Amino acid sequence: MDKRTLGGYKSINAFVDGKLAEYEKTDKDFKSLFEMMFSEKSNVMYEKSEGYRIIKTTYGEAYDDVLKLSESLKSTFADLEGDSVIGLYMENGLLWIELFWAILRAGFRPLLLNMRVGGENLLYALNASGAAAVISSGRTFPVRTVFPSDIKKTAGMPAGEVFGSSVLLMSSGTSAHIKICSYTASEFYFLIKGSYGIIKSCRAVKKHYNGELKQLTFLPFYHIFGLVAMYIWFAFFSRTFVHLNDMSPETIVNTVKRHNVTHIFAVPLFWETVYKTALKTINSRGEKTVNKFEKGMKIADRLSFCPPLYHAFSKLAFKEVRENIFGDSISFMITGGSRIGADVLRFFNNIGYRLANGYGMSEIGITSVELSSDPRILNAGYVGKPLDGITYALSGRNTLLVSGRCMAEYIIEDGRKKERPALFDTNDLAECTGGRYKITGRADDLIIGADGENLNPCPVEEAVERINGVRGACLLGVPSESADIPTLLISVNRYAGSDGLERIQASADAALAALDVRSRVKSVVFTSDSLIQGDEFKLNRKRILSDYTGGKMTLVTPENADAPGELDATGEFIRGCFARALGKPEEQIDPRSDLFADEGGSSLDYFAIIAELQREFGVPFPTDAGSGLSTVNAMSEYVKEQKKNAGKNI
Repeated sequence: MDKRTLGGYKSINAFVDGKLAEYEKTDKDFKSLFEMMFSEKSNVMYEKSEGYRIIKTTYGEAYDDVLKLSESLKSTFADLEGDSVIGLYMENGLLWIELFWAILRAGFRPLLLNMRVGGENLLYALNASGAAAVISSGRTFPVRTVFPSDIKKTAGMPAGEVFGSSVLLMSSGTSAHIKICSYTASEFYFLIKGSYGIIKSCRAVKKHYNGELKQLTFLPFYHIFGLVAMYIWFAFFSRTFVHLNDMSPETIVNTVKRHNVTHIFAVPLFWETVYKTALKTINSRGEKTVNKFEKGMKIADRLSFCPPLYHAFSKLAFKEVRENIFGDSISFMITGGSRIGADVLRFFNNIGYRLANGYGMSEIGITSVELSSDPRILNAGYVGKPLDGITYALSGRNTLLVSGRCMAEYIIEDGRKKERPALFDTNDLAECTGGRYKITGRADDLIIGADGENLNPCPVEEAVERINGVRGACLLGVPSESADIPTLLISVNRYAGSDGLERIQASADAALAALDVRSRVKSVVFTSDSLIQGDEFKLNRKRILSDYTGGKMTLVTPENADAPGELDATGEFIRGCFARALGKPEEQIDPRSDLFADEGGSSLDYFAIIAELQREFGVPFPTDAGSGLSTVNAMSEYVKEQKKNAGKNI
C-alpha cells in the first residue's frame, strides 16, 4: 500500500490510530472535522467516468472549491442571520459534498432534503426546520431557491471562523411521519469514534485493492446510512468515492469493475436484484452449470464451520460467478434499512464476497454492523454487537432500546422538538444471542387478529417470497369492524395462469402451515402490481394498504389468469429464447407476458433474444428495447410478417 495515502504512516492501523489521536486534540467542532477530513490533500477523493476518461479530484482540490463556494454563499445569503437553515436538494455528486461543507463553513446549517419523498413532506421539512432558503438542482421551493449554476466560486478568500452548529436530516419517507433529526459536530465525533472498533476488529473492512480503497456512492448522501456509513466514516480517513452516473444494473457493474470499487453499501432491494440477476444468468447456461453451482453452494455450507477453509473454497470455486457480477476488487459490502432474505446473504457470502447486515436509524445514527467472519453468523442476518459508545437492550415488548452520545441531539416530530432521550425505543423487534442482535420486524407492523395474538409479517413474507413465481409478498392487517383481518398480498405475473396460481397458492399454504400461522392468515390475494413502487426501497405498508382497500390494485384471479392457447413452432422457439435469456423454465413463460414489466427482463435480455432470433429466422429486429416487441406473441407475429414480406417482389 502506498504510504503517501496514509499520511506517512507505515500501515492502515497506524494511520487510523494517528488520525484519531490528532482529532482528539482538536475542539471537535465542524471546523476541526473539516480540516481533519481534507488534511490528506494529495489523496484522490472523487472519481467519475466521463466517456472513456476517468476524472479524478483530490481532497486538496475539493478543499479549495469548498473555500470558494462558501465565500460565494456568504455573499448570496448575506441578509440571513448566522446559523440559518439552508436546504440542499441534490443527488449524489462531488458538488453535493462541496456544497454540504460550504453551507457549514459559511455559517449556516444544511438541511439534507430527501429527493425520494413527495412535495408535501418536503414542505413540512422546510417549515419544521425554519429553512430560509434551498440550494436546488432543479426543483423550485416556496422559500428562496438558488440553483448551483448561480453559485460562482470566489477565489482567494480566507477560511471561515464560525461554522454552522448542526446538520439536519429527514427520516425515511416510508415512515408515517417525517422527522427532522439534528446532529452537531459532537455527535459526528462519536459516530467517527464508533467506527474505530470496526476498523480494528475487522480485516475485511479496511482491505484495499491495488493499494486503494474505493466506496461506491450508491446510497444517497442525504440519508443517514449514506451520510455516515458511506461518506463520513470513509472521508475522515481520506479514502476515495466513485460516482454512479445512473442506477441501471449495467452502469453499476461497469462502474465497479472499471474503477476497482472495494466497498458497496446498499439497501436489501439492491442485493436482491443482483442476486436474482445472477441466478438468471446461471440458469440460462444449462442444467450442467446449474448442478455445478448448486453443488458448490452445498459444499460451502458444509465448510462454514471452518471460516478459513470456507473462504478459500469460495474464492476458488466461484471465481467465474464473481467475475460476472462485480469482479474480485470487492472486499466489504453492507446491507441495511430493511429486511433481507437469508437466501440473498447466503448467496453473496458463499460465492466469496463479504455481505454483512448493519443497523441504524435517522434518529440514532449508525449503531452496529456484523463483523464476524463466520458465515453462519453473517448468513443468519445478525446486525452485530453495538459499536463503541453504544448500548443495546430489549424492552418488555422485545423492541430494541439504544443509548449513546452519537444519537441526534434533538428530533422534530409533528412540529414538536424532542431532546435526545437517555434511552431511545427504536420500535424494531429484536432478539439477542451471545451478545449479537437480530432485527425480526417492526412493532408497528404487528397484526393483532381476532384471537388477540400478535402476528409478525416478516417471517411470513420471507417464506412466501422464496416460492417460485412470487415477485413479492406483504402481510397486512385490513381493518374491519371487529378486528384487523390478516391478509397476505402476493405479487405475481399477471399472466400466471390458473394452474400457476393454484401452484403458488398451494406452496403459500404449505409455507404458512410450516410457520403454524395458516389458520390465522384469513385471506390470500394475488396482484400483478409491484409491491415496491417508484423510489421506494422497502415495503411501504401504509401506501400498500391504502391502494388495496381503495381498490387501486390490479388483482389476479383464476378467471382473469387463464392459461394461454397453444403456440406454433415459431412461438415455441421464441418462448425458448425468452426462457434462456431470463433463466426460467419454458413453461413459466406466458406468451402474453411482457419481457420488462412482467418478467423483470433488461435491455441486455432483449438484445440476447433478438440476436438469437435473427440467427434463426434471418429477419431484422429493431434495436430499440421499447419498440413494443416485448412478448412472445408480439415477436412471433413480427417474425411471420417479416418472412411473408421477404417473399414479395420489390
